[in-house]
Amino acid sequence: MTLYPKLIMDALEKVIYPGNKKNLVDGGMIADQPAIDGMKVKVVIEFPRETDPFLKSTVKAAEAAIHYHVSKDVEVEIQTEFKSKPRPEVGKMLPGVKNVVAVSSGKGGVGKSTVSANLAISLARMGYKVGLLDTDIFGPSMPKMFDVEDARPYSVHIDGRDLIEPIEQYGVKLLSIGFFVNPDTATLWRGGMASNALKQLIADANWGELDYLILDTPPGTGDIHLTLLQTLAITGAVIVSTPQQVALADARKGVDMYRNEKVNVPILGLVENMAWFTPKELPDNKYYIFGKEGCKKLAEELGVPLLAQIPLVQGICESGDGGKPAALSAENMTGIAFINLAQAVTTVVNRRNKEQPPTKIVGVSR
Repeated sequence: MTLYPKLIMDALEKVIYPGNKKNLVDGGMIADQPAIDGMKVKVVIEFPRETDPFLKSTVKAAEAAIHYHVSKDVEVEIQTEFKSKPRPEVGKMLPGVKNVVAVSSGKGGVGKSTVSANLAISLARMGYKVGLLDTDIFGPSMPKMFDVEDARPYSVHIDGRDLIEPIEQYGVKLLSIGFFVNPDTATLWRGGMASNALKQLIADANWGELDYLILDTPPGTGDIHLTLLQTLAITGAVIVSTPQQVALADARKGVDMYRNEKVNVPILGLVENMAWFTPKELPDNKYYIFGKEGCKKLAEELGVPLLAQIPLVQGICESGDGGKPAALSAENMTGIAFINLAQAVTTVVNRRNKEQPPTKIVGVSR
């Protein structure tokens, strides 16, 4: 008996792939012409992904079809290929990212997102390659702060995977769930849905080579923080607080979360936001309306650096709402404060990397 490709292809037309209800030939799943050597046949079947639930049954059906419709004496070899490579395993998701810095706060309203945005921009202005991930799934603010609310990330195919291309603005690669949901509609998701969405923004995005990936985390301690700790090896955490005692009490909880023996993420330092109020018309005046140096005292007590004291000025709110963060200008006192913060962060990160071992990802307990 003489074998030829059409005989094999005719047999494969009898095999239906359950994923699309089409036969293997019409569904475009036969990657190349069958290779024939005497009574030996090699067929390459391309599946959508490596974890395809129909893979084994389809391969067996293809082999059986060739034996039934051609000859039981045919020696069949079936190889599999995949259109999309699987997501990298935990611990290998961001091989091109040197440092992951989580910006956290114990409570909302202390300006954590403002600090995150301006820290990222300041690092970019210093010449570093920077990414910023808005991990606040239920209250994303970065699209507005970066003036890219109407932007929509697109997909790029790289190394066999379809990846989300971050939006680039002010020299920073940016991703936020805010790009994918209606900004006027509440995001009513259970914890599992939010965690899965966050993992996609981390693992299924084209972050490329970065010196710093800044994580703007939600206030408090919860599911999102746990997902981050179980997904990424975080280089260190920056805790943001105002000088108020109620804010400082919550800041302690944030520090405690990262210092937990099962977490063990280094605290890079504290940032005292809204440290004092300075009127625009009286730039030399300082009014300590939320208390004086509370965060500085807490840093001393906890034995961590006070990275910066950021003044409260009218322009910082206006610049954030207008999509032009204060760090874009080094001529005002707030812009200078954020550049100083960025310099302090690079210093403590370099010291941390020299003196301490890499952070380990938190294990999943069941």
